[in-house]
Amino acid sequence: MQSLKPLAAILLFAILTGCNLSMLPINVPNNISVINSKLAVPKPLSQEEAGQGLKEALKKGVAKGTEGLMKSGGFAQSLTYKILLPEEIRNLEQKIRGNALLNAAIGKELDKTIDAMNAGAEKAMTKALPIFTNAITNMSFMDAMKILTGGQGAATQYLKTNTNTELSQALQPEIKSALESVAIYNHWTPIVNTVNKNKKLLGLTEDVNPNLELYVTDKAMSALFKEIEIQENAIRKDPINRTTELLQKVFNYADQ
Repeated sequence: MQSLKPLAAILLFAILTGCNLSMLPINVPNNISVINSKLAVPKPLSQEEAGQGLKEALKKGVAKGTEGLMKSGGFAQSLTYKILLPEEIRNLEQKIRGNALLNAAIGKELDKTIDAMNAGAEKAMTKALPIFTNAITNMSFMDAMKILTGGQGAATQYLKTNTNTELSQALQPEIKSALESVAIYNHWTPIVNTVNKNKKLLGLTEDVNPNLELYVTDKAMSALFKEIEIQENAIRKDPINRTTELLQKVFNYADQ
């Protein structure tokens, strides 16, 4: 409080002498505004602000998450998200690639399969953003507050619960189209049928699902939600990612 004494003395002098306050030194009002700002109690977070702020954050997160995956190479060139052949087939794939004759006969077809799976996943990502945006827009205030205070991954889990079926249905046609563009089932189905007939010899306990569309869709959705969760947690964890005043206010509240 000692630093306020000179200011108090100046104001008291002005009142007692009838001095015009506008004649006071320019820094006096500035000092007053600084003091007022320090003494002011922050306004509580309103329902509207909480809802708008969270929706803004989620839309930003899903846009950034889908953007990286939908670009050319978003899956194919990613060390994290590249879609490989089903795990049950990989031992067989290694044997094929390790044999010069088999690799010459089938290796290129396996490459085409892998390329088509990743291209299909990349193309399908364009269908995801509108679905996420709609789910976020229709989110209730209660859902928003649960997500806001739910900690890391809460928003991603909400999107999984509310978009999973619709998302799968939207992604599959794009993936199917990409797979059919390389006549994938002409060589894929015979390979899988052979593996399933000899599964005991290959150490498998269950048949390999010949439906690559479902396999790729599952992998694409898994990558998508993982990437969205990364973006969500970045906003929660690091204030530098709270790029607007509303985001700062909302997530500062959540940090308390």
